[in-house]
Amino acid sequence: MLFCLSIVLSANAMVPEFALVVAKLSNQVDLRGQSTLNNYIRRIALFVLHFNRLPEQISEDEINEYLVTLTRDPKSPSRSSFKHMVYGLRYYYRLLGMNKKAIALPSLKREIKTIID
Repeated sequence: MLFCLSIVLSANAMVPEFALVVAKLSNQVDLRGQSTLNNYIRRIALFVLHFNRLPEQISEDEINEYLVTLTRDPKSPSRSSFKHMVYGLRYYYRLLGMNKKAIALPSLKREIKTIID
């Protein structure tokens, strides 16, 4: 749990506006289980640390390139972590009313194999 907290704190330090993202997502706890919410926040924090920007400031091409890199990197997290990344970003974009961007994220059941291949 400490490692998870340090990822979020690092993202807050690098991109101070990320604290608002965490607060916004945390206020949605009634819609998701706490564990799911923590996983979403952790994955989005890693995303923010990678780009040094908030998710809404990142282009679809950059997002797709990042997701492809995750699937091809042998040190990359598990499939479950990848799913939390995609679902977390999708949830976040929808929360912001950015449904078009949320829909553009890969549908894991159909497209994960395409991304990997």
